[in-house]
Amino acid sequence: MAALLVAGCSSSPDKGSVGKTGEIEREWVEEGITKNYIFARGIGAADQTLENKTQRMATSRNASIVNGQYNMLSFIKGVQLEGGITVEKAIETDSVLATKIDAVIKGAQVVRTEWTSDDGCIVVLRLPKKALKEAGIKLAE
Repeated sequence: MAALLVAGCSSSPDKGSVGKTGEIEREWVEEGITKNYIFARGIGAADQTLENKTQRMATSRNASIVNGQYNMLSFIKGVQLEGGITVEKAIETDSVLATKIDAVIKGAQVVRTEWTSDDGCIVVLRLPKKALKEAGIKLAE
């Protein structure tokens, strides 16, 4: 079991990431950690060679989810464990911990999906802290 010391941004933006014109906003509040959840944003580009709009939207959504999962993992890797070591250092020597974190992140829920005018996609993923705890990773309060 590992115990995590978590600190971060505790905001969840009220407005989306895509403006009225369908373009990505130039500025937004990054996701982070709240009392019960870890949030991450992902962006995926549409394959413009696909003729079918549905295919472009589906592939960009899938890409944005994968990007969001990567961003969430990157965020979690920077979290401190008890004793001052980061999650990143701990998973270098503990493959079981790495597998557990990977599985938990893949279970993160998409809580917001937005489309750009060129069929790109932006998603916000939410991971309950409880899911990490249930995987045997204790978060410091």
